[in-house]
Amino acid sequence: MMLWRKINMEEHAKEIDAGGRFEFGRNWSRFLSHINNDRINEARASLQNKLGVDSIAGKTFLDVGSGSGLFSLAARSLGARVNSFDYDPQSVACTAELRRRYFPNDSNWNVVEEGSVLDEEYLKSLGTFDIVYSWGVLHHTGAMWKALELIADLVTDGGKLFISIYNDQGRKSRYWLKIKKVYNLLPRGLKFIVLLPSFVRLWGPTTVRDILRCKPFYTWRTYVHERGMNPWYDVIDWVGGYPFEVAKPEEIFDFCRQKGFVLEKLKTCGGGIGCNEYVFVKQRTSQEKSC
Repeated sequence: MMLWRKINMEEHAKEIDAGGRFEFGRNWSRFLSHINNDRINEARASLQNKLGVDSIAGKTFLDVGSGSGLFSLAARSLGARVNSFDYDPQSVACTAELRRRYFPNDSNWNVVEEGSVLDEEYLKSLGTFDIVYSWGVLHHTGAMWKALELIADLVTDGGKLFISIYNDQGRKSRYWLKIKKVYNLLPRGLKFIVLLPSFVRLWGPTTVRDILRCKPFYTWRTYVHERGMNPWYDVIDWVGGYPFEVAKPEEIFDFCRQKGFVLEKLKTCGGGIGCNEYVFVKQRTSQEKSC
C-alpha cells in the first residue's frame, strides 16, 4: 500500500504541473479554518435530509473523495462507521485533521487514506457499505461513467448511493470546460486573471438581486446553509475544478437503474449551473426479498 501511495502522489503532482488537474486539496486546506459547529450541523442536516433519516448509527459509510472531510465528520457524528479516501494527498490530510480534532483514535472512523476511485483493485479491497457517498467527485476523475460503475458495486444490497453530478448545460458546459482548462494551465500567480471575472459572472446577478430586494449580500451571508460550505472556496472549486464532465439527470437515472438501483430522492439545479443530487437504493436480490 505504501508503494501504491507513493506512485499516486507522484502521478498527482505531475497532473497538476501539466495543468491537467486542479489542486482540490489545496483549496480544502484553506477551508478548514472556517469549519465550526454551525457548519458541521449544516452538513449533518444535509445528510439527514437527503438520506431521510435522523441517525445512521451502526451503518457503514464510505466517503468517496472526502475533500475537506466535513461529510465524513458529519456521518461519524450521526453514528456511522466511516471509511474515507481521496486521490488528492492534501485532501487526505484535511480529512485526517478533522478526524484528529473531533474523533481522535476512534475505531469507528478507522480509515482515512489515499485512493483512486478508478483503481478497481483498491476498491475491491474495501468491501461493501450501507451508504456510499460521493458529492461532486466523480465528474472530476476524467472517467466519470467508469467511476460511477465502480462505486455502484460498493453498495450493499438494500444500501444507498448518494451522489451529485454536474448538470449538463450543453454549450454553457463546454464554455466552462474551456475556462477550467485555461485556469489550470496558468501559473499560480496569474490564475486571478480567470478567477476574478468568473467570480463576477457567478455572483454578480445574485448580488444585484439581493440589493434590489433590500437584502444586500443576503445569499452570500447565508450560504453556510448550503451544506455548511463557504461561497468563496466553492467559487474556486467551480472555476478550477478539472477534469470536468457533466450529465443530464435522465442519463444518471438510466445508468443506475441498469445497475439495479431505484431512485429515492432527486434534487436538480433547475437546468442551471451546479450539481444534481441523487439518492439511489440498491435493490435486494430476489432470494433476500423472500427471506
